[in-house]
Amino acid sequence: MVNRVFRAALLSMAACGLALAAHAQTPAPAAPAAPAASAAPATADADPVVARVNGEAVHRSDVQRMVAQLPPQVQQMPLEMIYPAVIEQLVNSKLVAEAGYKANLAGTPEVKDEIKRAEERAVQRAYIQKEVQSRITPAKLDEAYQAFLKQNPAQEEVKASHILVEKEDEAKAIIAQLKKGGDFAKLAKEKSKDPVAAEQGGDLGYFTKDTMVEPFADAAFAMKKGEVSKEPVKTQFGWHIIKVEDKRTQPQPSLDEVKPQLEQQLSKDIVTNVVDDLRKVAKVETFQLDGSPMPKEEPAPAAPKAEEPKKN
Repeated sequence: MVNRVFRAALLSMAACGLALAAHAQTPAPAAPAAPAASAAPATADADPVVARVNGEAVHRSDVQRMVAQLPPQVQQMPLEMIYPAVIEQLVNSKLVAEAGYKANLAGTPEVKDEIKRAEERAVQRAYIQKEVQSRITPAKLDEAYQAFLKQNPAQEEVKASHILVEKEDEAKAIIAQLKKGGDFAKLAKEKSKDPVAAEQGGDLGYFTKDTMVEPFADAAFAMKKGEVSKEPVKTQFGWHIIKVEDKRTQPQPSLDEVKPQLEQQLSKDIVTNVVDDLRKVAKVETFQLDGSPMPKEEPAPAAPKAEEPKKN
């Protein structure tokens, strides 16, 4: 049974609002095994015919295109599960379109206008894609990457362990035990009220300064490798005894790791520049909703001149 979300998504795609609900009540035939919707057919054999509607073939690529237009939660479902409902909708769409052609609706002003607008949207996408692809050069990417590295400098990281207790006296007593040779990890397991870290002997792993509360972070980053708190550190969670295990500089990401992010940002900038450049050389006229001329903007009144001081 096709779930409600999927049915609703298919219904919204139906050109004439055909109802799928009635078809969903009848068990559909078992679907053949098919690859993921994102797999594009490489050859004709890889794009088999999955249905025929009055002699017109429906291919697996048609199924994949429809699935690609569905909500993300539906696209994540196995194709075999949603295939029966998709093929049913494709057949319905073909039948309705065929009936519309027979009724000579393809030449109506409404249909022609819709086709023109669809063509415009397709041409817009193709032009933007061409401009983006031609302008995102290796040099531009490297320039954006260097700017990213400057804006996101490598951060220092500390690897620390802690013992968390409720009272300052408890914390001072533990520090005294540690000074006498007590085992930090053992005391953390026995006394710390941070259950997650306590299981690891107090280990918090590596962290940057901005990921910890301020008093704790300030103390940890001021300490040397191997050092233990001489005095307990108070935060809203209680009193901490800190041991710094290691210090290191966080490695910066490689170009490959941030390339998708950089390409996305460059694409936005390129689209803005493309539109700005087109507007500079275009004659653009805008009117009010009723078609009448836009009201002229009144020039801002000049600021009054300051009076000169009178001479004696």
